[in-house]
Amino acid sequence: MRELSYAEALRECLRQTMTADERVFMIGEDIGIYGGAFGVSAGLLAEFGKERIIDTPISEAGLAGACIGAALTGMRPVGEIQFMDFVALSMEQIVLQAAKIRFMFGGKATVPMVLRMPGGSGTGAAAQHSESLENWFVHVPGLKVVMPSNAYDAKGLLRAAIYDDNPVIFVEHKLLYRTKADVPEEPYEVPLGKSKIVREGSDLTIVATSIMVQRTLQAAEQLAQENIEVEIIDPRTIKPLDSAPIIDSVKKTGRALVVHEAVKMGGFGGEVVSQIVASEAFDYLEAPVRRLAGLDTPIPYNRTLEYHAVPQVENIVDEARKLVQGGY
Repeated sequence: MRELSYAEALRECLRQTMTADERVFMIGEDIGIYGGAFGVSAGLLAEFGKERIIDTPISEAGLAGACIGAALTGMRPVGEIQFMDFVALSMEQIVLQAAKIRFMFGGKATVPMVLRMPGGSGTGAAAQHSESLENWFVHVPGLKVVMPSNAYDAKGLLRAAIYDDNPVIFVEHKLLYRTKADVPEEPYEVPLGKSKIVREGSDLTIVATSIMVQRTLQAAEQLAQENIEVEIIDPRTIKPLDSAPIIDSVKKTGRALVVHEAVKMGGFGGEVVSQIVASEAFDYLEAPVRRLAGLDTPIPYNRTLEYHAVPQVENIVDEARKLVQGGY
């Protein structure tokens, strides 16, 4: 099977979906001639024209509002927020309008829209361009939140998000855009709300999201040299969360670690821990469930400080080793 980068996989999904369905269009800042802040829409303007690849003024609120209006009239818009940080400017539209309309109209109106947004640190973009804000949206009823960790899932999840009748927040980590995976050429969907066992193991369950899945895989290879076998679960969709595979895994391993880039306080990991300890898996635990997350600080511009502000492979190895060997 051929390999595509994460960005190429997203672009292929957009191209295939727009070719097959005239209801699908893209809207965002600099997505036309410039091809998007990270090049995902490169070349699509020439293929589909400016009526379906729509460059907007610098107004995230206007962009989100246009998506809502289009979705209500039967279109399936895919909006792009240049950096996840800027979504703060569109929260009224997303939280008070998009998330609530279907409920408030008794299902007679739907808002089938996707808002794509690059999140996370690692590019030296400093505090206003490097945040991980996904849990803001997990807290809002009516929204779905998707975080693909690889190119294969990125293509399939984006297609599923486009054809979901609810607003979907689609979070793409900036460091993943150049990573590659085997990706089928034909269109396919990865269903929303289905966790995936990425690696099987017997000693420790690690639940990781987005780029932390890749770092956890690297950590697992190192730990295997110490005869510590890690089972890795990627939720892929963090709202709704498919917790059954997580609970089953913890019952098997007796230990659990949750790893994400967003800060620990109020982060997604707290919800995962809560669901584990409130389930039958609690009786199987041989150690407290641990969280490894970003520090409670804005992301620094300095590369060394930025590196240490979020979990890295060596941090995951250390936390896993302590859990298995009784270091807590």
